[in-house]
Amino acid sequence: MRLKLQTLVNEPGCDHNQSKTDKQKKEACKKPTPGATAGGCAFDGAQIVLLPVADAAHLIHGPITCCGHSYNNRGTRTTVGDLHDYGFTTDISEMDIIMGSEKKLKESIKYITEKYRPKAVFVYSTCVTAMIGEDIAQVCKDVSSEVRLPVIPVDSPGFAGSKNLGNKFAGNSIVEYVVGTKEPEAVPENSINLIGEYNIAGELWQIEPILKDLGINLLSKMTGNATYDELAYANKAQVSVVICSRALISIARQLKDKYEIPYLEGSFYSMKQTKQTLLKIAELLKNDELKSKIEKYCAEKEEATYAELEPYLPVLKGKKVLVYTGGVKSWSVLHQLEELGMEVIKSSTRKSTEEDIDRILDHFEGDQSALMPKGDGRTILNLIKEHNAHLLLAGGRNMYNAMKEQIPFLDVNQERHFAFAGYEGMVELARHMAYTLTSPVFDVAHSKAPWEVM
Repeated sequence: MRLKLQTLVNEPGCDHNQSKTDKQKKEACKKPTPGATAGGCAFDGAQIVLLPVADAAHLIHGPITCCGHSYNNRGTRTTVGDLHDYGFTTDISEMDIIMGSEKKLKESIKYITEKYRPKAVFVYSTCVTAMIGEDIAQVCKDVSSEVRLPVIPVDSPGFAGSKNLGNKFAGNSIVEYVVGTKEPEAVPENSINLIGEYNIAGELWQIEPILKDLGINLLSKMTGNATYDELAYANKAQVSVVICSRALISIARQLKDKYEIPYLEGSFYSMKQTKQTLLKIAELLKNDELKSKIEKYCAEKEEATYAELEPYLPVLKGKKVLVYTGGVKSWSVLHQLEELGMEVIKSSTRKSTEEDIDRILDHFEGDQSALMPKGDGRTILNLIKEHNAHLLLAGGRNMYNAMKEQIPFLDVNQERHFAFAGYEGMVELARHMAYTLTSPVFDVAHSKAPWEVM
């Protein structure tokens, strides 16, 4: 674990990390505060990456409470199976901690493979099983030959660090144990890997048609709506595209080192970002014909999208927005709001990498005061009042802050039910913001009660 941790926090593909001292590199992935890891520990991060692989079983080797990090509370969608909805756990007890539970783990894997017939089994270590020294890698190796299925260890104790570090643990397991173990039936021209897209609310299904229209083949998705097999032959792609997440750049970098697959970072939030990402793909594919096709396609799509946006733009223009979300959305959504003519007063930097923060600063032309490293309910309410914000874009738990202040709110976190990627998602986002801004409920909320008028 120690060696792996040093390798992951010293990611060669991370420009920021390479410019740090040895001491600063060790601090690259901050550890969560003890007792405050819910939703943000390394174990949670590993599950976020791997659970969308729904034709594989996901077995948590630890106390049943760790099973509470279920993917049911995330808005990912899939068409390849439903095993990600099952809460498989070894449910270890005090006696297991004293006597060891590797035998129990082995029997649990056998039970799952016999009863549910998955394509593979991912086995996650947790804080407790890591502390008592369970060798899940050896158990997975031994039982794999017995059940004749891939059984993949995911070394992911929550105490190891943050959610971002857990993303890297999962990526490391994919590259070390899965990629290169199967052959595809065919590898079409212009085949790519899409890394870091989890199909939240069906966003992948807004991106796929764009790629299909341009003749770009999506060979392997990591991991939204992915099958186990497509992860296994990701080494056959021509280009890897990392979507909005530096946490998984280690997968792209390792695919480049091992299989000479070039990679790029891109985003499909906003029309400008979508076009830039597509052109970068064409450049790495060395396909000039595709570049010309993209220019024409994007021009047509942008014209059609602005026509669809026409009813909403007058409502949105000039409105002030406070963005309080996490990770990559803190900067990617800014491009969409800018294209819709809205003004962002501040954006949070929670769970954002340093590259994400740089991108936010680019948007605000280097103004550090526009960043919100941390904010409780009172801070958010004070900022809304201070800047006369019209709208709060945040996660579901902040909905109550908006209700207290009686201002419009839109959920843009992973629990949301609406997809906001690509051209279709741009219209969807504008529609929902316009609807909430013009909702008659706010006129009622801001008016005096009948007994106050008398």
